[in-house]
Amino acid sequence: MIEVRPFAKLGSADHGWLKARHHFSFASYYDPENMNHGALRVWNDDEIAPNTGFPAHPHANMEIITYVREGAITHQDSLGNKGRTEAGDVQVMSAGTGIRHSEYNLEPKTTKIFQIWIQPTAAGGQPTWGSKPFPKATRSGKLVTIASGIAGDENALPIRADARVLATTLKAGDSAEYETGRTRNLYLVPAAGAIEINGVRINARDGAAIHDEGKLSIKALEDSELVLVDAA
Repeated sequence: MIEVRPFAKLGSADHGWLKARHHFSFASYYDPENMNHGALRVWNDDEIAPNTGFPAHPHANMEIITYVREGAITHQDSLGNKGRTEAGDVQVMSAGTGIRHSEYNLEPKTTKIFQIWIQPTAAGGQPTWGSKPFPKATRSGKLVTIASGIAGDENALPIRADARVLATTLKAGDSAEYETGRTRNLYLVPAAGAIEINGVRINARDGAAIHDEGKLSIKALEDSELVLVDAA
């Protein structure tokens, strides 16, 4: 089953400095029928104006993945971590027992990110943060695991969840496949372009909630960049 969630129908918020679309209930957008997709709790499509951002605020017991689509995000947290993550790269924060962090766009242009929250397999644990480059050229034509809590995904940023986050870029006409268990909860969003999944069209920034599909056959209708979450 593939349920398409068109970008234009997603929950939205416009704070001036931040324009956000919410694939699931978040902040002032509440839909009791759309709280999560398995362990995937949040997928926000954020556009952050130059020299603005999220001031320091707390989190606990959540795995927070930031995928930078355009621009760059600058992170600072209560553990003393500081870092700048630019387009195509990924940062992961395991909030654990509790952490405070800020995320700012210190660039001269708008920064665009996917902010993805996944529920951990267990509460608590020492909070951590990390980032890693995943050059688009190295994941052209194939799905690359960029964050994972699943054994065997050694090259991915670690998260404390029964889940993995994958990304790829596909040229128009190219294809990729992904095999998974039918009980898994998959959610896919093209950051750019348009694709077909098992014959179902998904346009840029639409969401596709996928369940009871043992195999995904993905075909790029245009040059495309996509992110996929596979969660319990």
